[in-house]
This record gives sequence, C-alpha cells and structure tokens, in this order.
Amino acid sequence: MAEVLVYVDHVDGAVRKPTLELLTLARRVGEPVAVALGKGAEGTAGVLAEHGAVRVLTADAPEFADYLVVPKVDALQAAHAVLSPVAVLVPSSAEGKEIAARLAVRIGSGVITDAVDLEAGEQGPVATQSAFAASFTTRSRVSRGTPVITVKPNSAPVEAAPAAGAVEALAVSFSAQATGTKVLSRTPRESTGRPELTEAAIVVSGGRGVNGAENFAIIEALADSLGAAVGASRAAVDAGWYPHSSQVGQTGKSVSPQLYIASGISGAIQHRAGMQTSKTIVAINKDAEAPIFDLVDYGVVGDLFQVVPQLTDEVNSRKG
Repeated sequence: MAEVLVYVDHVDGAVRKPTLELLTLARRVGEPVAVALGKGAEGTAGVLAEHGAVRVLTADAPEFADYLVVPKVDALQAAHAVLSPVAVLVPSSAEGKEIAARLAVRIGSGVITDAVDLEAGEQGPVATQSAFAASFTTRSRVSRGTPVITVKPNSAPVEAAPAAGAVEALAVSFSAQATGTKVLSRTPRESTGRPELTEAAIVVSGGRGVNGAENFAIIEALADSLGAAVGASRAAVDAGWYPHSSQVGQTGKSVSPQLYIASGISGAIQHRAGMQTSKTIVAINKDAEAPIFDLVDYGVVGDLFQVVPQLTDEVNSRKG
C-alpha cells in the first residue's frame, strides 16, 4: 500500500491532537508514516503507533528549535525523497501552512490548505474544503506531483488503530536558508487551563452583546462548565474586552469544533468565515433578525445575561 507522510506536531514528545486526527485521515489513502522532529521526537513513537503510524521517522538537531520553519521543510523534503509518498499531510496551523507551501514549491507539487475531509480517489487523494467564507464546499485534488495538504483541527475523529510504529532515524542535510532566521527568545503562553482555541471540541464565544470586558466572566463560566475554549468576535476584541489571540473570524483564528456557542454575536460575514465549518452551532441573541440565526442549528432568542447563566447552571447540575 502507498505511504502517506504525516508531519507530527508535538511539544517535547507530547503529540498534539490534530496530528492524531491526521493519522485517521491518512489511513483512508495509504499507510501513515509519521515524521517527528526536534526534542522528544523519539518519545512520540508510542502514541503514534497506537493511532496507526506504521513507521516513525525521527530527527533531532539544534536547528529545529533555534531557527524558524526552513529546517523542518528540509526534513520533510528528505523524508519525501526517501519514501515517494502518495501525499503529505500537515496540521493547518499558521506554521503548518507555511511548511506545506514551502515544501510544495521544493518538490514541484500542488498544495491544498484548510481541508476538512480527505478520501481516496482514482487519481489521488481528494480533499474537501470550505471556500468563500464557507459559502461553498469544494472537492479538489492536486494534478501534479505529490499532494501537500493541510487539514483543519477537528476535521476527523481520533481513532485507535495499533500499528508497528517502527522508529527510524531520518538523515537531514540542512539547506543554506535553514539558518537564515534565528529565534532569539521565547515567551511561554500564559495558561488558562482551557483547551487551545483552534483544537477545542467545544468553543463558547462572546461578541458585542456581552457589553464589556467584565461581562466576559459569564462566557468563561459557561465554557468552563463544558470544558470548552473561549472565543470572541472582532467587535469584542477591537473594544478591548478580550485578547486578540481569542478572536474567531477571517482576521482571527479559524475554528471547527463539534459545538460552537455564539453569545451576543450578530453573525457578520467576517466572523462566520472563522466558525462556519463547526459541526453544531448554537446562537444566543436577543435580536431575532440577527444574521447568525440563518446559520445555526439551534437558536435562542433572548437576553444572554439571563440565558447563559441559566445554561451554565443547568450544565453544572447535570454534571453534579
């Protein structure tokens, strides 16, 4: 069976959920071969094998930590040369999309970004995407070279599929460009105890209707009761009510959770572009004519200051 390269997103050996989702999709089109780079790479093998990786190619060198994405592109290019895979799958983060684009140029192939599904086709893997602010769904395939595809988080379930997961060292020769941009310092992200926004299965977002930074506490309370991430509309972020890192939308982050709850968000196209691929959408808004209601699976017409606390209490009571 043809092999599929899967780029592993991990932190010191702890594999992040989007990579495990990629392994599920990779098994639809071939045998997953994972590529883990940097500190802790060999430690990823156990988890990757549990989720279908038949082989795990690892490499560690200071370049992976000390410089930006080019060393990782060098490594993926080396893996591509060794395997000649049927596709290369990369998590659809900002870094992942840059890696995918650079790799596609290097190997003379087409690239598909932000796929939400993947299936085998007679002429190569076929990717499903949401286009034009999620107004259309497209099915595409790369017509030249090895498809390089980035996949949005929460596009596939994490499924156990035990495989060999044999660890092999990957020989990497770094290009002259690899050391062109050096990382001078790092600042650890402040932990909120909540899931990462782009990876969360549930997202609770607040918008202009929250009417103040102090009122985001009720959004956070609902999110915490559900084990969810907190998002915000551009209006809320621009008003200084919530950090830009939590903005959902065309100029913020794109999310695709199993459940998205929009509170006090009118549903402007800019916001819809970042969350419209969510599996189930619930809106709470006192304006029955708000555009968000054209999109939702469930809508609540009401004052969020009454509805959200009641919902939080109900969730907590059922958990209790």
